[in-house]
Amino acid sequence: MSLLAATIPGIAGAAAADDANPARHCAFDADTGQQRCFGTLAAAAASARSEAASTRDGEVVQGTLFDEENYGGDSFTIYGAGLCEKDGKVEYQIDLPDDWKDRVTSVQPWANCWIWLYPEPNLGGERDGPFKENTGYVGDLINDRTQSVGLS
Repeated sequence: MSLLAATIPGIAGAAAADDANPARHCAFDADTGQQRCFGTLAAAAASARSEAASTRDGEVVQGTLFDEENYGGDSFTIYGAGLCEKDGKVEYQIDLPDDWKDRVTSVQPWANCWIWLYPEPNLGGERDGPFKENTGYVGDLINDRTQSVGLS
């Protein structure tokens, strides 16, 4: 659990939304597919932390996706059963919900995970990545085109 707590402060620096158009921040359980959304990134992170504590030991934040450059705008925080292993395989696969398709612009990997972005569901199409560290802009190839995510 200390790893999870250590990763959350790193995402707290994302840009705040203006009052007229508040950002939406979602926490997504990679194992169950349950998504809960909040008005702030801190609330989404706290929810992920709380869900991890109340469900399965070892659950951690694995990555955060943002819809604007440099970790701004809305966020989609993925948490799951544990750290990613470096075994050459995608360990966690997520088809983004409809309200998150074609929106990803920046990413933050956590829990030893690398983020792979795909332009089609079920990890289809020409993937981009791996994004091994905080990336303020994913690049023209996949910007605003992601429909599924692989974590390895």
